[in-house]
Amino acid sequence: MESTLRRTWAEIDLDALAHNYHTLRRRVGPNVKFLGVVKADAYGHGSVQASRLLQELGADYLAVSSIDEAEELRRGGITMPMLILGYTPADQVGKLIDLQITQAVTSAEAARAYSAAAVCHGGTLKIHIKVDTGMSRLGFQCAGALFDGAVAAICDACRLPGLDSEGIFTHFAVSDEEDEESHRYTQGQFDLFCRCIAAVEEKLGRPFALRHCSNTGAVAHWPETYLDMVRPGLLLYGCGEFAEELGLRPVMTLKTTVSAVKDYAPDTSISYGRRFVTSRPTRMGVVPYGYADGFFRCLSNNCALLTPQGLAPVRGRICMDMCMIDLTDLPGVQVGDEVEIFGAHNSVNDLASAAGTISYELLTAVSKRVPRIYLRGGKEIGRELLLRF
Repeated sequence: MESTLRRTWAEIDLDALAHNYHTLRRRVGPNVKFLGVVKADAYGHGSVQASRLLQELGADYLAVSSIDEAEELRRGGITMPMLILGYTPADQVGKLIDLQITQAVTSAEAARAYSAAAVCHGGTLKIHIKVDTGMSRLGFQCAGALFDGAVAAICDACRLPGLDSEGIFTHFAVSDEEDEESHRYTQGQFDLFCRCIAAVEEKLGRPFALRHCSNTGAVAHWPETYLDMVRPGLLLYGCGEFAEELGLRPVMTLKTTVSAVKDYAPDTSISYGRRFVTSRPTRMGVVPYGYADGFFRCLSNNCALLTPQGLAPVRGRICMDMCMIDLTDLPGVQVGDEVEIFGAHNSVNDLASAAGTISYELLTAVSKRVPRIYLRGGKEIGRELLLRF
C-alpha cells in the first residue's frame, strides 16, 4: 500500500546501506562471509527492500527471527541463503525445506523433532547448531561440567537423518561493552565456543562449513572472533555507539512536519497532566508524531526535535498522535516546515539515551502507520505503508 499523506514518514537511504555494507565488508576482509541481520523488518527499515539490496551487493546470508519473516522475503524475491535465529514449530519443517530456509537448532529435543519431520517430508533441512556459551538464552549449554554432555548431544544432533548441519554459532552477551569485566566475559565466551567446536569436529570427523559468533559489538572491536562469517545487525543500519567511529551512515531519517503554531501567555499548561507550564510568552508548534507512531511517552519534556532553524524542545506530555515543540526562540519556523525526529543530523542514539534505552528499540518502534520512503541516488524508488486496506 502506498501513502500520499505527508504527515510523519521514514526516509530509508539505500545508498547509506550500501556504503555501510561495503565499509563492513572491507573491515572483515574477503575471506569472511557476511550475514546481514534483517529480522524485525530490518530493524524497522523494511526487510524486503534491505534484503534486495544486500542480495544485489553480494551478501552471503541473511538472518530473520521467524518463518513468517523468512516467507515474506522469499515472496519478495529474495533467493539467497537465510537463517532463522528463533523458534520454528516442527510442523513447519516441510515449508522450511521447500523454501530452502536454514533453521537454528537450540536443543537435542528440537533436533529430534526436526529430524523426524524432515524424514516424514522426504527432504533435508539445513541447520545451524546454536551453543549457549554465556548468553543464557537459547542453545546447547556447554559451560563447566555440562561440556562433555553438550558435545555428545551436538554430535548426536548432527548425525540425525534429514538434517544437514552446515553451521554452528553462539551469541555474545557483552561484546559491545568496553569495561574490563565485560572484556573477560566475551573472551571467555569465545574461548568456550572454540573449544566446543574443536571437540565436536574431532568427534564428528569433519569440520562445520560455517562457524559464526561475531555480532555488532564483536565486528567493531573483536576481529579475532570473525571466524567464517560475521553477523552485523545495528551496525549495518549506521546506528549505535560504534557507527560513527567506523565511518557508517544512518540509513533511516524519521521526519514529520509542523502542522500548527499557536501563541500562549505565561502560566498556560500544555498537554495532558499539566506537566509543562509556560513561564513566558510562548510560541508552540504541534507536530503529528506521537506514541502511536513510536515516540516514547517517557521522552516528554526530555528531548528536542530538529527544525530548519535548530533544535526545538518537546513540551508537555507526548500524545497518541501528536506532540508539542517550543518554537519561542525559533521565530522562523512555520507551518509546513519539515522536522527531523532522528537521522543524520539528530542522532537516534541521543534520543535513545534520553529515553533510557537503546537505539534498537526506537528503530523497531516506528509504527506500521509511518510510511517508509526508499531513496537511491537521492531519488525516491518506492514507498511502503503497512496498514491494511
